[in-house]
Amino acid sequence: VQLQASGGGLVQTGGSLRLSCAASGGYYFMAWFRQASGKAREFVAAISGPGGRTDYADSVKGRFTISKNVAEGTVDLQMNGLKPEDTAVYYCAGRGQPFFRASLPRTGYDDWGQGTQVTVSS
Repeated sequence: VQLQASGGGLVQTGGSLRLSCAASGGYYFMAWFRQASGKAREFVAAISGPGGRTDYADSVKGRFTISKNVAEGTVDLQMNGLKPEDTAVYYCAGRGQPFFRASLPRTGYDDWGQGTQVTVSS
């Protein structure tokens, strides 16, 4: 299974970008993570395959929206109200194992896309 992320770019503070992740296979969960220069990779948002439940990091809640585009076969991340601290390489990831809890998993993702750069200028 391959994941292909796209849609990154340069935007000013307060602007918007939409990232897309094309997956060639099915997953129980898909998510977006990001890694800023010199920092550890961090969870951004996740969506469940069945049901489309979502989860967000507190830092992006209310600004970012993760969704599934069934027609296109993608998982998208709509990012509004971007801030300089959102600057990072964004990765999509898929988890093939189920998660037997009420919450969505933020770890255990085993397939990763190549990353797409998002830069927010101040």
